[in-house]
Order: sequence, then structure tokens, then C-alpha cells
Amino acid sequence: MNLRLRRRLVRITSIVATILAALVIGGFLFAWLGLYSVAASRGHWAITDWILQFGMRQSVATHSLAVDAPPLDDEDLIRLGAAHFHGGCAQCHGAPGIPRNPLVQGMLPEPPDLALVSGAWRDRELFWIVKHGIKYTGMPAWPSSARNDEVWAVTAFLRRLPSLDVPGYRDLAMGDVALPPESGRELALGRIAEQATGACARCHGADGGGPRSALVPVLHGQSAEFLSAALHAYANGTRSSGIMQTIAADLAPNAIERVAAYYAGLAPPERGPATPSANHERGRTLATAGAAESGIPPCLACHGPEALSSYPRLAGQNAAYMKGQLRLWRDGAPPRSEASAIMAPIARLLTDRQIEEVSAFFEALPRSPTDAKKRP
Repeated sequence: MNLRLRRRLVRITSIVATILAALVIGGFLFAWLGLYSVAASRGHWAITDWILQFGMRQSVATHSLAVDAPPLDDEDLIRLGAAHFHGGCAQCHGAPGIPRNPLVQGMLPEPPDLALVSGAWRDRELFWIVKHGIKYTGMPAWPSSARNDEVWAVTAFLRRLPSLDVPGYRDLAMGDVALPPESGRELALGRIAEQATGACARCHGADGGGPRSALVPVLHGQSAEFLSAALHAYANGTRSSGIMQTIAADLAPNAIERVAAYYAGLAPPERGPATPSANHERGRTLATAGAAESGIPPCLACHGPEALSSYPRLAGQNAAYMKGQLRLWRDGAPPRSEASAIMAPIARLLTDRQIEEVSAFFEALPRSPTDAKKRP
């Protein structure tokens, strides 16, 4: 390399370094002097908005590459997601018949109408956004990172949302559940337990019937002791659920007891006669005798009508819910609650086939409205 070329490279390097230093110093002074307005009442510069939008889209596309999307056309999954959306998302994003709050419209960026924008994202990308949230937008991450099943339910509903009118949305999100009547005075004074019962009813049903999604457990007629313990576990975070944790954490202890007593006093929802299947018959053996060779105890020892009232009764429970719960215990994070500490080691011994079989057996058992009276 000759001397002239070397001097030219040194000069160019010096100029580039000077420019970079000036940019760094200028940027620091710009921020230090507070010249850029961070007020939500003023929008971003056009170039700033483009950079942020471009970076956000590319980030979501890249980080969601490893997500494997399941089929999202299951009606039970969509109904579950609709109830979740109504309770946790509609107040910011709006929904058919539910306008966004004026306070939300003052956010920057303003939460979008998801019926209009969800089609611009792939399934895996929607899932990633719902689960992880978006920095600098007010969009929070899902409260429980262990509950991908809940996130997929909301994702499935977002795929259905653009096609819904007001009656269609109401049917999916709330059905015909009648919420407890409340006057303005009662609301002002805080009828917390009754409001919570209405929130529970969207998913779990109420006096008029049970859950409208088979992915949701039937609470009717369970013991108040079991229901109260479950709500306390959700409230303190030892039992994971992005939906239940947020609802239970808002309840005072006396409100938890009242909600538990309400569901404990309901008769199990009526249903048509179940048709026993091959799975049902094989599940009977596991439920009544266990599988000693695998270390699996009989399920009915803890979940039968004569068991302790701190354990749930499984007769007539939705099979889809039981299968999902057993797989969560088997494949999920280390147990933190007393119940999961008991169930997780057992669930890890179960095969997929055994989970299918024992769930089919319990679903086919008749629901007994008198079980609560038999409990000690």
C-alpha cells in the first residue's frame, strides 16, 4: 500500500469517527436537554413511527419462527378465547358493540381494533404477540408464561373476530349467562363477590347451565373448600393461569369464600346420557385400581364421592378439560401449589393413551348433585 493511499484511508477513518462521535454527543445532548417530547398527546415523527413499526414487525416475524401453530378452528377453543378476550382485552381494543374507552384512545400508540388488523399477522405471530406483549405500547405479556393453551385460545378467537357482528360476539363471549343484578349504589359500594361471579359465569356457567366450552371445568357442586383453595392458589400465583390469576388476585378473602360457596351450592348441569366407549372401559381400570406396575394409584381414591372435600370430584367432568390439565401437569413447569405437587408426579407417569382413557371414564360417570352432602 503506497503512502498516498494510506493517508487517504487515515483521513476517511478520521472523518467517519468524527461524524459518529458528533452523532453520539448530539444525541446525548438532545436527550439531556429534553428537546424530544415524550407526551402521549403528540404523535411520533413520521420517520420515527415508520422505524418503530418496521422494527416491531420484523422482530415479531423473527422471534415467532419457532412457534408451531395448532389448528385453530375448534369451537371449544374459540369460545374459551372469546371469554378470555371479553374479560381482558375488549376494554382496550374494543369489540363488536363495545367501544373503546376514551381514556384508552389517548394512549400512544392507540390500541388497534383487532378485528381490522389481526388478518395482517400469521397465526404464530398473533400467538407470540399475545404471549409476550410489545414493548413501549402498553401491550402486556400474558400473565402466566406456562399457559400456552390459554394463549392459543385467544389466538383462535382473534381469527374468528373479524367475521363477528354484535350478536355473534355476544353469543361467543357471554352466551345467555345472566349476571347478578346490581344497582348503581351497590356497584359504587363494591359488590365484589357478585361481580366476580359474573366474570366466572362467562366461562364456567351459572344457575342456568355449565360451561359452554368443554375446555373449561364444571364447578357446580364441587366443595367450597376445594374451590376456595383453588382461588387462593390462583391469587397468590402458586397455580398458573393468565386469566384466573388476574381475577382471583382482585378478590378479598371473604369474596373468595362467597364465590366458592355460590358454585358449591349449584346442582350439576343436566346432560344427556353418555355412551361408554372402549376408552371409557379401559379408563375404569385405571380409575378404580390404578397401575401398580407403573406406580400409578387409583384415581377414585382421591376423586371419588367419599374422598376428602379438599379434592375435586371428577364424575361428569369435561374430558377435554381433564386431558388438558393432566398434560399441563405432565409437561409443564415444576409444581408450586400443594395440589400440583401431588398431581404432577402422577401425571408424568401417564401415557397419552391413559390420559385419553381415564378422562373418557370420568366424563361418562353420572354427575351426582348429592356428593357435596356426603363429604366430611
